[in-house]
Amino acid sequence: MLQSYDYVTMLVYLAFLLGVGWAFGRMSKTTSDFVRGGGKGTWWLVGSSSLLAGISAFTFSGNAAGAYDAGPTLLIIYLANTLAFLVHAAFLASRFRQTRAFTAADVVRERFGPAVEQFSAYYSVVIGALTGAVPLWALASFCSGVFAIPQDTLIVVLGTVVTLYAIKGGKWAVMGNDFVQSLIIYPITILLAILALREVGGVSALIENFSRPDLAADFSFVKEPGQFPGDNFTWTWIIAAFITQFLAYVNLGSASRYLAARDGREATRSALLAAAGMGFGALVWFIPPWVTRMLWSADVEAMAALGEPANSAYAIAALKLLPAGLVGVMVVAMFAATLSTMDVGLNGNAGTLIRNVIPPLRRVLGLSALGDKQLMLAGKIGTLVMGALTIALALYFSKLKGFRLFDAFLQINSLIGMPLIMPMIAGLVVRRLPRWSFFWILGMSAVPAVLSLFAATPWTYSERSLWVFAAGVAATLTAIPFYAREPADYRERVDGFFTKMNTPLNDEERGKSSDAMQASILGKASLAMAGALLFLLFIPNPAWGRYCILAISGSVALVGGLLLLGARAERRRLGANPEPTNAN
Repeated sequence: MLQSYDYVTMLVYLAFLLGVGWAFGRMSKTTSDFVRGGGKGTWWLVGSSSLLAGISAFTFSGNAAGAYDAGPTLLIIYLANTLAFLVHAAFLASRFRQTRAFTAADVVRERFGPAVEQFSAYYSVVIGALTGAVPLWALASFCSGVFAIPQDTLIVVLGTVVTLYAIKGGKWAVMGNDFVQSLIIYPITILLAILALREVGGVSALIENFSRPDLAADFSFVKEPGQFPGDNFTWTWIIAAFITQFLAYVNLGSASRYLAARDGREATRSALLAAAGMGFGALVWFIPPWVTRMLWSADVEAMAALGEPANSAYAIAALKLLPAGLVGVMVVAMFAATLSTMDVGLNGNAGTLIRNVIPPLRRVLGLSALGDKQLMLAGKIGTLVMGALTIALALYFSKLKGFRLFDAFLQINSLIGMPLIMPMIAGLVVRRLPRWSFFWILGMSAVPAVLSLFAATPWTYSERSLWVFAAGVAATLTAIPFYAREPADYRERVDGFFTKMNTPLNDEERGKSSDAMQASILGKASLAMAGALLFLLFIPNPAWGRYCILAISGSVALVGGLLLLGARAERRRLGANPEPTNAN
């Protein structure tokens, strides 16, 4: 269980996030700054934020449970994520940035028109609190069962911290804190993977254990039908999981990941960073639960109070292997993974509210347009309201019982996520679609999802996902012939949208560089975090434990030092080559 110094670590970390958010607050002066960082984000800042938004505490609980139960099969999800980021880097990231949009709803408006923009905007605002509440609830439920941290207290504290720094600094604070959180997640998870490998006897011993008589069937890559509930981890499941996860990243909605980048080149580099981070993470994040299955399965089964004991597999490895003081850092890493999902959602919803909901609504009501400062205030109020609603929903969910993380997330994705994604994919890859095609594809994709709810025999995740995908493809193909009947102005607008996506930003649109300020703030923050980690050396530990603490602190300090050197070099460059001051 956690010690007093672990709680101190967590409190210091949360205070640190508020400090970073406050430091970035001075960069949020306009709605563009608040919503998308003024479109001036560096590749490493945008990339780390995009990467962190793709993981949550679910990675270390629900997905770790999948790894504990079924060995390497769930890696197909992370292969899909990594390949999607590579597709972004090769084809999409620069084009998404070149839409010159502020929000994903802006992109949808230019592609499909105002009706679809309004549907997308209201849907994202309504569903936004839910998407933030579920991972927050899952994290609190997990930490309550494994680490004995009061569940409701954790929900309120974490939700409040995220809401406060998102209000203060907007997109800048979100990206800055996501970067800081990545500096915690990667070193501590790499360290735990190394310690787990050492405990099991190395990489070769780990692989040999996959064919152990008691593990061989469960740890084979492809399972037999009926071996797992819902025919999970069979060939059909693998295909369905890959398709749904890949398409969840490769659609028009993914544009929001890159709208803060300074230009198409920075967006491309940020996608490469996210791909590298996701691929490398998949190689280290699931070693601990595999080792837990091999060595400490009895400890996992003893966690029956969780309802799904396998959810504790990663935490059991941390409690067994990490030296004193670093268990608190591991809990902080789980906080980081969840907070990065929540803060991106809060900021995205605030942006949609002030860009795509309030202005059209005021026009309909015959009211005058709000000024930039008024919209900024509306965005902050919206962030506060969405944060409070997210906390309230998470508290409500915390009273529910029987939550099975791994299956629940997959089922929700196939039932709700896939039908909504299909028209967003079609709009990206098929130019010749009529105005009404979005709702046609959405409706047809939803048919199998709805039918599955009333089937005499429950549909599996794989069946529902593949039927939704097939229905969406069929609807897209039947819509294409009607494009020729669309009026010329609509077809010109569609052509203009794709032309704009393929047109690089000019110097004026790129605006004045703030790279040095970004690097300076986060360089200093990284060094401060590294220094704080050194206080863990005062906790009694064997020599190897102190070396582990030094390694974690040193890795963070190294990044901080490199950032400060980069800031100094950037200032010298700008002194010799001043850049334009306007930004788009």
